[in-house]
Amino acid sequence: MRVLGVDGCRGGWLWAVLDDDDRVTWHWTREIKELLEQAADVVAIDIPIGLPDAGIRACDVQARAALGRRGVTVFPAPVRPVLESTTYAEARRLLADLGGGSMSAQAFGIVGAVRQVDAALTPADEARVVEAHPELAFALMGDGVALPGKRTVEGASLRVQRLTAWLPAVAQVLAEAPARARPDDVLDALACAWVARRWRAGTACVLGDGARDSHGLLMRIAA
Repeated sequence: MRVLGVDGCRGGWLWAVLDDDDRVTWHWTREIKELLEQAADVVAIDIPIGLPDAGIRACDVQARAALGRRGVTVFPAPVRPVLESTTYAEARRLLADLGGGSMSAQAFGIVGAVRQVDAALTPADEARVVEAHPELAFALMGDGVALPGKRTVEGASLRVQRLTAWLPAVAQVLAEAPARARPDDVLDALACAWVARRWRAGTACVLGDGARDSHGLLMRIAA
């Protein structure tokens, strides 16, 4: 029995495999399909799953509210038509034509990863594959209050502390992470593994209103 915590990183996907004995092993791939083919009870991934045709998903609104000032770290899921855009300028023109708000360059930066996940999933995967948000996970590991920025010394230290309370061998786990992965990607993947473990245990909370997108995918965030 094992679960996977997944974070998108430069050029591919980083995932932490967490076994029932709390042993963590690290893997990296360019293709999400390879990852999803792994034998795992739950896969929790830091990428939007379930895309609106217009507007903002209820789970994104709820996640932003839960994180307070750190709610800015929750990028609203791109609307489905944006997946057809190959450049940021094209995406902005499309959004303007649709009469909706624009999107930041940073939010557009994950569209390629969203497209890859969207193409790989169907509603049949929803019991095993869930969307997670590391900032929300880290908040819930503690007192529910969001932490300082993950790339600050204080923010990174507090994340390690919260992970250690859950997974005592975190220092060794971090030391074994792939060299190509940034420290914040490693911490985020572990936070997703924490969500995956909670999902399997039936203790995770779910944000969203139960709505499905036009492809039948649930629009939700697990934490």
